Amino acid sequence: MGDMILAMKQVLTIVCKLNPSEKVVKKIDTTLEMFAAACNYANQEVKPGITSKVTIQSQVYQTIREKYSLSANLAVRACARVGANRKTAKQKKCPVKEFQPTSVDYDARIFAFREQDWAISLTLVGGREHIPLVPSNYQIGKLKDTKPTSAQLCKHKDGGYYIHIQIKNDAPKLIQADNVIGVDFGRT
Repeated sequence: MGDMILAMKQVLTIVCKLNPSEKVVKKIDTTLEMFAAACNYANQEVKPGITSKVTIQSQVYQTIREKYSLSANLAVRACARVGANRKTAKQKKCPVKEFQPTSVDYDARIFAFREQDWAISLTLVGGREHIPLVPSNYQIGKLKDTKPTSAQLCKHKDGGYYIHIQIKNDAPKLIQADNVIGVDFGRT
């Protein structure tokens, strides 16, 4: 490779607390429940050895749409989650256990970050909702002037609702050094 340096991207996840209304909390909880139920259904109905999200989707998509009231894209995201979890489980040589109603995956079609009013727009069971963020100065600095295309809606153990927003940046440039610095860890 010599002097050629490749431009690399890094993905940073910014976790922001949400401030949903009571009406929206019900829709979020319903979406979390239906997404987990759809994942469990797909995991039970499709042969355990299948890890391809496309194959899983071809077998259970229509039923997931009808049975769990998920939008088309949320149904696709549920199939993708089952496939990804099965791949990880296969590497660890253990089966996929039950999916819990703690998170939902979002992509650009069903998620939008709205910097103008520091809110997000999400597709939930029952329709699209705009939900205000409670950002800190750090989160504002990191999200300013970005166009994130993926996120995860999560219910944390404290009962609060959060959005885990993925932003892609250029990785920091490598520093070329002629000398080496050693660190003594005190190990013998």
